[in-house]
Amino acid sequence: MAAVSVSIFNSRYGAMTNPLRTLIVDDEPLAIERLQILCARIADVSLVGTAADGAAALRLIEALKPDLLLLDIQMAGMNGIALAQALEGRQPRPAVIFVTAFDQFAIAAFDVAAVDYLLKPVEATRLERAIARIRTHIGAAGSSASGGAAWTREFWVPHRAEMIRVPVEDIDLIVAERDYMRLHVGPRSFLLHQTITELERRLDPAEFVRLHRSTLARRDRVVGFKHNGSGAWEAQLRDGRWLRIGRTYLAKAREMVSPS
Repeated sequence: MAAVSVSIFNSRYGAMTNPLRTLIVDDEPLAIERLQILCARIADVSLVGTAADGAAALRLIEALKPDLLLLDIQMAGMNGIALAQALEGRQPRPAVIFVTAFDQFAIAAFDVAAVDYLLKPVEATRLERAIARIRTHIGAAGSSASGGAAWTREFWVPHRAEMIRVPVEDIDLIVAERDYMRLHVGPRSFLLHQTITELERRLDPAEFVRLHRSTLARRDRVVGFKHNGSGAWEAQLRDGRWLRIGRTYLAKAREMVSPS
């Protein structure tokens, strides 16, 4: 019998898409069983296998070429973080959703480019949202690979025992704090473990302007400029705060006043 290629019409993306080939990696049989049940209810997921440890998972990844890993963190031998690190540079690299009972690994998880971070016991609706994010992630990567600009539209940041979605359009200001970036969103702020150079590369330059080696501001939040009398310029944000403009970035700031 000839092999049958299965595809689905996904109204979220408006096109025929192949189900995500998914590998579950967890050392707890009950956790694997629960994820199998949840995945069976999602049309966009095709389960291709399970593994109980990192070494077995690497062998299956090589053989099965999954699109997605549902990956536990605390496992004997190679843990989930180490497994994700071992996949860096691999092409194609499966997307990773960490599924764990512990919230303290969130920052480490996003250091290895996890797309989402779910806490056990996983809720069906939460897994469905994570799968939808995987589709967006894969679509953006495909657009970038084909030469199109795929600007980041949201960040997921760890906050206490959960992950918070921060839409890019809500961000007023981004300020570097050592190895982290602080995303200022109105009266709140969130820390993201990423460099300012990487963030600048991911954000649409039509929306954000680099004002200093340690600051990026949303263009529509900038309402004025002034010379401070000591040889430097400053930019005023809508909320009233003033930001020093670095000499290297002054030309970009001036373009806002006199665009070419």
